[in-house]
Formats: sequence, structure tokens, C-alpha cells
Amino acid sequence: MFDEILGKFEGSPSQQAVIRLLLERGFSVNEDGRVVSGGIEIPYTGIARELDVDRRVVDSTTDAIREDPELRRIFANISSIPSLMDLAPVLELTVLTVEVAAADESGIVAEVTGLIADHELTIRQVISDDPEFAADPKLYVILDDDVPGELLVAIRELPYVRRVEF
Repeated sequence: MFDEILGKFEGSPSQQAVIRLLLERGFSVNEDGRVVSGGIEIPYTGIARELDVDRRVVDSTTDAIREDPELRRIFANISSIPSLMDLAPVLELTVLTVEVAAADESGIVAEVTGLIADHELTIRQVISDDPEFAADPKLYVILDDDVPGELLVAIRELPYVRRVEF
């Protein structure tokens, strides 16, 4: 799906960068063509500055989104979720990061969280990178407690896991 969306902007790397940012941040494009997060408008100049592109690139990208029924439907319904990952040190939480070899396999989240539940640890949040959006997708599990060594070993021994860190 991600490749199809980017393919619509194949001739413009700058517009592709805008599309990537909108998708990664969960920014919507409203009926007026404005980039929003919930009801808060994100100025085109801020997006352009972040990407080091001209503001008109953002404007033309949102115009293209509004003109394409499929893109309009996608960007009208996307939303962001708050993440506890950056707050974890402040809140004294543990972030467990799991890198897998084949992120599009089924059951990865269930198996990892099942092992965590077997150790009676409290999960505060689970975030999984979408394999279509991220080049190196990871699974992040935010926990209330420290992770015992035997749990790290059990997760590391799963056949599809490349690396585990916290």
C-alpha cells in the first residue's frame, strides 16, 4: 500500500517526502486541504522547513491528495497515537525493542506479549512499525517493570527474532 501511495508521486521526490512525513506522523488532510493533527492545523511552512522543501511542494501535495479519491479517503482518516517511548525514562518505564527478520509474519506480537504475560509483567503500551512504512520495522513494548534476563533470552530464542534490546 505504501509503495502504491508513493508511486502516485513517482516524479517528485519532494512530494514523496511530504507523503512519508504525513504517514509517519499520522497527519490528516482535511476537506480544505489543510494538514491537521486532530483539529490542530499544521502550517505548511513548518512541514516545508522540517523537510527542507519549498512550502509550495506541501501545497501541491495536499492538492493532489484532495483530487485523488483513494488518497483523500486515506488522508482524511489517518490519525496519530501518543507514544510512551520517549517518556519511558521520565516515568521509569522499560522499553523493550524487538527486531525481527520477517516483520510481516503473523503472530509476532501475540507470541512476544504472551511471553511477557507468562512472566506476569504489566504492559503499558505496544507499538509495532508497519513493515510497509518502515525499512527496518521493530516491535516496541513499554513495560512497568524491569525485564528479567530469562525473558530476554526466551524472546531472543524465537526463530524470527534478530535482536532484543531495552
